[in-house]
Amino acid sequence: MDNGVAIELRGLTKTFPRGVCALDGVDLDIPRGSLLGLLGPNGSGKSTTVKILCGLIRTFQGEARIEGTRLPDRRCARLLGYMPQQTALYAELSVLENLDFYASINGVRLAAERNRRIDEMLGLLDLSGKKREVVETLSGGMRQRVSLAAALLHRPPILLLDEPTVGLDPELRLEFWAYFKRLAAAGSTIVICTHAFDEVKHCNHLAFLKTGRLVAFGSTEALRAGAGSDDWEAVYLAHVARAGTGGAV
Repeated sequence: MDNGVAIELRGLTKTFPRGVCALDGVDLDIPRGSLLGLLGPNGSGKSTTVKILCGLIRTFQGEARIEGTRLPDRRCARLLGYMPQQTALYAELSVLENLDFYASINGVRLAAERNRRIDEMLGLLDLSGKKREVVETLSGGMRQRVSLAAALLHRPPILLLDEPTVGLDPELRLEFWAYFKRLAAAGSTIVICTHAFDEVKHCNHLAFLKTGRLVAFGSTEALRAGAGSDDWEAVYLAHVARAGTGGAV
């Protein structure tokens, strides 16, 4: 495996019961330090790909490797930070209690170190004034911030984020993207599932999925230039048509 590749997929295929094919032979190398947008409509295979990478789906065909280690493999868990589309927080616990729990299960054993990292994340995500509040009393945007903090506490080199900005107001969405860009600039590899065409401009690499197939992959600028358009919906449709998948999006 190339040392510059963080995630490698070869012939990745996943078929669910009743013959539903969620992924169909996906080949993809995700460069280390990239901010990758995994783009496609609902049902295109985005979430299935991320769930395979983070170990929630353990049976599949083909190969998936993280930093050279073939999945499924529990050793990869420490390399990953996962933010699901639906926040996986304990609603009856406070922000602080949730973050302390997630830091602990992700290997931050010393209480002093957990507290230091939690305070750091609370400050970065403007949550310091909310640390004692119970999660179920928070707004949706605040819960998204807590969920992101939980994914980052163990400082993973790879982040898997499933629709992280859905439901956020425009100002908070821009704050999230600014933070993701800083992480990528510092060397983190970030994979963001999205179906929001207006957000792909924030990524430096894109992978277009349609009905479980990879129809295009490359730098954001190269894919835009290759389609000859600044309209990202048109760019996506042009690459879908070129790949010959057809059908309504």
